[in-house]
Amino acid sequence: MQTAEIRRRFLAHFEQRGHTVVPSASLVSPDPSLLFTVAGMVPFIPYLTGREPAPYPRATSVQKCVRTLDIEEVGKTTRHGTFFQMNGNFSFGDYFKAEAIAFAWDLVTGPVADGGLGLDADRIWPTVYLDDDEAFDAWRAYVPAERIQRRGKDDNYWDTGAAGPAGPCSEIHYDRGPAYGPDGGPAVDPTGDRFLEIWNLVFMQYERGPGEGKEYPILGELPKKNIDTGMGLERVAFLLQGVDNMYEIDQVAPVLHRAADLAGVRYGADHETDVRLRVVADHVRSGLMLIGDGVTPGNEGRGYILRRLLRRAVRSMKLLGVDEPTLPELLPVSRDAMGGSYPELVTDFARISGTAYAEEEAFRRTLVAGTTLFDTAVSTAKKAGTPALSGEQAFSLHDTYGFPIDVTLEMAAEQGVTVDEAGFRALMKEQRDRARADARAKRTGSVDVLAYRRLLAEFGPTDWRAYDTLHTQSRVLGVVTESEDALHEGQPVVGPGGVTRVVLDRTPFYAESGGQVADAGELTWDGGRAEVIDVQRPVKGLVAHQVRVLEGELRAGTELHAQVDREWRLSACQAHSGTHVLHAALRQVLGPQALQSGSYNRPGYLRLDFAWQGALSPQQRLDIEDVANAAVRADHGVRALYMTLPEAREFGAIALFGETYGEQVRVVEIGGEWSRELCGGTHVRGSSQIGTLALTAESSVGSGARRVEAAVGLEGFRYLARERDLVRQLADLLKTPQDGVLDRVSGMLGRLRDADRELADLRGKQTLAAAGDLAASARDIAGVSVVTASPAGLSGGDLRGLALDVRGRLGEQPAAVVLASEADGKVSLIATVNPAAQQRGLSANDLLKAASPAVGGRGGGKADVAQGGGTQPEGIPAALAAVEQTIGATTA
Repeated sequence: MQTAEIRRRFLAHFEQRGHTVVPSASLVSPDPSLLFTVAGMVPFIPYLTGREPAPYPRATSVQKCVRTLDIEEVGKTTRHGTFFQMNGNFSFGDYFKAEAIAFAWDLVTGPVADGGLGLDADRIWPTVYLDDDEAFDAWRAYVPAERIQRRGKDDNYWDTGAAGPAGPCSEIHYDRGPAYGPDGGPAVDPTGDRFLEIWNLVFMQYERGPGEGKEYPILGELPKKNIDTGMGLERVAFLLQGVDNMYEIDQVAPVLHRAADLAGVRYGADHETDVRLRVVADHVRSGLMLIGDGVTPGNEGRGYILRRLLRRAVRSMKLLGVDEPTLPELLPVSRDAMGGSYPELVTDFARISGTAYAEEEAFRRTLVAGTTLFDTAVSTAKKAGTPALSGEQAFSLHDTYGFPIDVTLEMAAEQGVTVDEAGFRALMKEQRDRARADARAKRTGSVDVLAYRRLLAEFGPTDWRAYDTLHTQSRVLGVVTESEDALHEGQPVVGPGGVTRVVLDRTPFYAESGGQVADAGELTWDGGRAEVIDVQRPVKGLVAHQVRVLEGELRAGTELHAQVDREWRLSACQAHSGTHVLHAALRQVLGPQALQSGSYNRPGYLRLDFAWQGALSPQQRLDIEDVANAAVRADHGVRALYMTLPEAREFGAIALFGETYGEQVRVVEIGGEWSRELCGGTHVRGSSQIGTLALTAESSVGSGARRVEAAVGLEGFRYLARERDLVRQLADLLKTPQDGVLDRVSGMLGRLRDADRELADLRGKQTLAAAGDLAASARDIAGVSVVTASPAGLSGGDLRGLALDVRGRLGEQPAAVVLASEADGKVSLIATVNPAAQQRGLSANDLLKAASPAVGGRGGGKADVAQGGGTQPEGIPAALAAVEQTIGATTA
């Protein structure tokens, strides 16, 4: 049975039993503590924990997941993979253990003809928690008691790792037969080779207290008991497809076999080769899925994980002997294998492949430079008698050249060198901690998020009115300071000049999100006033305002008037709507693959990142600007619509990568189908309100990604006015009409280039004349013809040419030439010796080292030519004297 068919049967089975089919959430996790969605239940956490009411009593999904904690183990075992799919069914206070077990049994053992999976009922071994008699009794309806095993907390008790929901779980294991291990059930098979766990049913029924590990108190039963299950799709697939592991199923094996063909090897013939093939198969699929969900390669966070996966795959293919680009051969194979379950991979493949192929090409280039640095470090370590690379060196390879640590480890092992991996990890942790602290500080200040959670629990979500009005009558629910866990109510808190964060019962202020900056404005109350300097959502559902008190005292319970700055909001709306217009213009001019990957909007300014290879041409920039401004002039209507996510996709709305959407989404439409995007920002009412849109810059922001920047509205007009004024000033300076400035400047540059060539010719003739004079001035030192001189005003290149010319004029006898020249307060040095002088023991490198200290410089080179510089021209005579002394001492 194909993997896509197992997926379809799972969803159909639960849909027929009253479950709402929920599409897979993005691999980009909405949880700020997670880089990726790591489990099927992650999108449902707010409902399972009771933070939000569930929109349905029952749900089912097949969730895309990525876990990379064990990335180094991928390929070494057949159980580790980075991308996987988790089938799940969920109940939010509806059914419980008996029904969950019955649903699972019917699907697992049901006949294939009736929509089941057809597994042998006599080979099912459930496990339950030690004292969970309810689950044990439910299983007894299907399985003999001797095949139901009771296990402890480590195996069969679930919790989040913190105080909150917890409960026992029941795992379904399948006996693969005596070829995979001894009999006796899951209790005697800790590795799961024979008794393979295929499904875990979690029964959330208790509230747990604080504690380490599994040592915590149970505080009581939850008011609503929930079900959360997870079936590993790949595990069930290799059972039903009769293969040994996940690498051999229909969605992974085609890439593995194509990689083997490219390398001219056979899978199964050699363990080391098999490991590398499995790494390639896993990482290519994971890379495909991550790019499909909008992740782009980078040096931090999700981008770094993606980069690491792709570069490990490329490196593994190189170790298999394939030097040509390999992703163009492998990625389409993975697309074909996964496209049946995820058709968007097919329709969006141009963008996905462009990103992946550019990353491979970039790695192939940096591999050369990085390998040089690596080889130098290894050589130095070996000479020092300590064949080890420091954590700093490994981190430099990562940070500068994008070398994943495992690539460095592999290369080091090949050279017989160890790596201070602990030191590397420590430096990586420092870097990540700094990044996370910055992000957390932006969202919550330096405040414990529990303070906000308490406000949310007591008062409920903020009544947010940013779409409807610029002012509200509001009440302060809480004032949150930066002291740990500080939440003050009912007392004076902050006086004039103080900065704090306040939560209101209702607010007209837009909180920073979706690339749009927060609103500015004021809070005013009887006897007081505060300016709003930032607005964030520290926890879902709650809006926090960072304010600076200007007059009076601000306290919890204060009734006040909240007013958004009208000009600020209008300018922010212009920028955000301008971003949508610019995005549509990019796609119209460049094609649908020019898809937005990020944006930032503030009053008067916007920037937009999009997928594209190479810089835009001047004509493309003009065309994009023209299309955007034509849309502004057309005064297209702007409207916001609300619908479900599937309806929005059917409607043609673009869901932007990296964003997380709920069940109900907001679609902003400009000019009908010309621009439809999922968006939570504020916008103008008609496109003409955007005003002028002027592109100001275009640049690269990474492999396969470009950034355009624009001035919008009044700032766009001012930008164009400054450019017009600059042209006018140039025209006045050059005494030419404004439309003749380009021709006049071009002519001046041409004449300058001609003058430069004439000067270069003149310098060449002067150098030839000087070379003859210098050669004639050679002195004999111990049988070596020596020229030391300090011609003034020569660049390093001219000085080198002169020295080589003089050396050539000195003939075959031993000769050494050392010249020093001052130009603009800097010293250029050049030393050169001919082969006959080298036979006498002279080296240009040694002569340069002798001269450099006197001029405060350094340099280097080879035995015949060495070059350097310095910053102390007054030391030139001493430098040349030191050279002559060195020659005399060496040849004596």
